[in-house]
Amino acid sequence: MNHRAEILPELRESPVLVFVNSSAGGGRARALFPPIRGLFESLDIQAQFVITKSAEELESLAREAISQGLRVLFAMGGDGTLQALANAAFKANALLGVLPVGGGNDFAAALGLRSDPVKAAEAVLRGIPRQVDLVRARTAEGRTRLYVGGGGVGLDAQAARYASGPYRRFPGRFRYIASALGALAGYVPLGVQIDFPGSDLASVSAKALLAAVLNTPTYGAGLRLAPDARLDDGSLDVVLIEDLNALAVMKLLPRLALSGELRTPHVKRWRVHRLRLTTNRPSVFHGDGEILGQTPVEIEVVPKGARVIAPELH
Repeated sequence: MNHRAEILPELRESPVLVFVNSSAGGGRARALFPPIRGLFESLDIQAQFVITKSAEELESLAREAISQGLRVLFAMGGDGTLQALANAAFKANALLGVLPVGGGNDFAAALGLRSDPVKAAEAVLRGIPRQVDLVRARTAEGRTRLYVGGGGVGLDAQAARYASGPYRRFPGRFRYIASALGALAGYVPLGVQIDFPGSDLASVSAKALLAAVLNTPTYGAGLRLAPDARLDDGSLDVVLIEDLNALAVMKLLPRLALSGELRTPHVKRWRVHRLRLTTNRPSVFHGDGEILGQTPVEIEVVPKGARVIAPELH
């Protein structure tokens, strides 16, 4: 079989740089590095692999590479790793690839990539370019940041701290559920106001367990908060989970753990282009599990904000 004929010309003809977040997936990236590097070699794709210790270091190195004219860039890690690359490459006319080896790979799942990291990598290397949306968040500190999948305030933002800390080595979805349980102890429901500037939707105020803004159907390694969300529809899916007591949350967990489905009448959803989240006490907002800053947060979709390699749909 002529492998080269199946590969994008940009992968054959341009310098390819692969940034490996060695801390992604609780260190799983290190174990998967040899087989994925071997896959590049078997497909005759000449790539330079750069080992990084954090998403911050990856972003800095990616910006430097872009300043030197490189335009085909891969992120080997989870959603937070891809977020770093997307921020570095924004408006650089770059072609991005994601090699999903993180704890939560919701953006990769939305692209149609398989859960097996090596098979997902092969599907990317045989894939086609696709324009996808990004999400832009501006926090109270005046910091503007892009994210790729899901973000929010409330219980999940607190859980994000556990997921990147004491529970970082837990596998997949269980990492996020364990983190949510850790955050639930002593959690006080958050007063949230959601405004929808530029639309006819009325503002919403509620006591909330969490309020999330998604570009992908899932986050937290497969929790289906916005099952109808699409990466390229030019809109955001806003999800509000009203205040639930600890017993009600515990009843939801078995289904969440097994299927990722969230079925409760206490979930409200909207599809918008822009919104503003305000809370009744200082609260952190996360994107892709990374803490971005404090509320209030202004959020908007960035249509076709990135060009990524995705599996060809059949």
